[in-house]
Amino acid sequence: MLLSCGDALIDFLPSRTADGREALTPAVGGSCLNIAVGMARLDVPTGFVGGISTDTFGTMIADHAAASAVDLSRATRSDRQATLAFARVTGTETQYAFYDSGTASRTWSYRRETVALDGVECIHTGSTTLVHDKGAAETLALIDDARASVTISLDPNCRPNLIKDKDAYRARMLTFCGKADIVKMSDVDFAYLFGDEPYAARAEMLLSGGASLAVITRGNNGACAWHREAGLIEVEAPVVQVVDTIGAGDSFQAALLAALHRLDRIARARLRDITAAELTRALTFACRCAAVTCTRAGADPPRSRELPPDSW
Repeated sequence: MLLSCGDALIDFLPSRTADGREALTPAVGGSCLNIAVGMARLDVPTGFVGGISTDTFGTMIADHAAASAVDLSRATRSDRQATLAFARVTGTETQYAFYDSGTASRTWSYRRETVALDGVECIHTGSTTLVHDKGAAETLALIDDARASVTISLDPNCRPNLIKDKDAYRARMLTFCGKADIVKMSDVDFAYLFGDEPYAARAEMLLSGGASLAVITRGNNGACAWHREAGLIEVEAPVVQVVDTIGAGDSFQAALLAALHRLDRIARARLRDITAAELTRALTFACRCAAVTCTRAGADPPRSRELPPDSW
């Protein structure tokens, strides 16, 4: 089983009423929940770890996850309200306003007795959970317990409007990078964390620090990845009619982890020996899944049956 640990929330997405007025439509989101849903829809046994409210919105979240066969037995349900995020699309980027003080997701605590690690091959984490001190500390405790036998995946998925101290946040992300086997970030996140630093230079630092795989997604320009043995791999993004890019990065990460699982390369020792051909195949599949997500509104990753037979 693969686990995704972190945020689960409700996105309010921009829409229009019949008479043309601006409106907001609620949809289940949260980067880490999206990734859990994305992996499960690709027929990979998947669980979610994090806080989910028992309120109306929390029920929407739980029902959405269950409909995609995400195992919620390791999640923590509470009567605290659900996190709400209001999205606005500007150009090709989506900006968010978060309302998460005291919510079920933000106040989640790691409890060893509720997060069984037997049979878990990989834990993914990142996004808003790592912005706040408590969420970062609880997630780090889980990672420290798991990483002796479990592959760790990280996508910072930065949210600058939530970050009060950029230097402290950057230091925190570097700490998590040092614990991770797979580090993926978008070009936008990379620029936020590392400015104009060359991708290859930072990738080399990540690999020297213990990671096996570093990936940068570049929107329409596809993705590039660095691996200790396979070297530099670059793949193109399919050309599609974009509705919005919400959840595209999450869909990419879900598909990448699902592909590594299918290739039997998700375990740390196996990931270290992945071939260039296998990595190219996994990255190409991830780009294809992200492209499908871009063709429809909101974070709606594809199911295996929706993909062309030659996608994998």
